[in-house]
Amino acid sequence: MAFTIYKKGQGKYTRLCSAFGAAAISVLGCIQLYNKLAAAEFGLSNKAAMWVSTMVPTAVFVALAILIFWIVNRPTTADFMISAEGEMKKVSWASRKEIAVSTFIVIVVVVFMAAMLGVADFSFQLFFQWLLG
Repeated sequence: MAFTIYKKGQGKYTRLCSAFGAAAISVLGCIQLYNKLAAAEFGLSNKAAMWVSTMVPTAVFVALAILIFWIVNRPTTADFMISAEGEMKKVSWASRKEIAVSTFIVIVVVVFMAAMLGVADFSFQLFFQWLLG
């Protein structure tokens, strides 16, 4: 059947997060569509224009929700998400201290490189001002 959940219980969090992310993008797009349709004048009465500006984005969202459900439960997509979630469980994550030290090193290197580039830029500016007179 077209609307069954493929391998129910496996890759649950990856599929849910992907579906919620896609739904959030769909909602934002439908809000923009509503704003565009509400601002447009169709030559209709106010009540009919209101129905058009609300029902078209609603129908688009429902269609996108069905499409998202179908994509997330397609066997190829679902198998990929199931294996991705399995691999994420195998990852050994860095400790909080390792992350803090690494972040500090990155910030120091970025500041040092910015200073070096600033000095090089200033040196080239002085050199070319001297060269051009």
